[in-house]
Amino acid sequence: MSLNETTDAAFADDVLASPLPVLVEFTADWCPPCKTIAPVLEQIAAGESERLKVVALDVDANPETTRKYQVMGMPTLALFVGGEVVTQVMGARPRAAILRELEPHLQEA
Repeated sequence: MSLNETTDAAFADDVLASPLPVLVEFTADWCPPCKTIAPVLEQIAAGESERLKVVALDVDANPETTRKYQVMGMPTLALFVGGEVVTQVMGARPRAAILRELEPHLQEA
């Protein structure tokens, strides 16, 4: 399994208009920590699918969205709820640390 990907063109529909909270991984092919965190994000996507959507955005291929949200380092994880960023985490983290950051913003399924 790999994460669903979004693009500059699809970001509004995929993320901003989503009825579920969306965790966006701002990533790049050349980023070793991004490769490290990918399986963790896949686990979160599978385990929390009723409460959360997880997508990846390639920063090199999608500079408009990357610039709009002022992403400076990879990986950056941004949680969008109702089209707004409610929390942001930079760098690779263990699953438990990511979930701790997300939990206050997620509804019980």
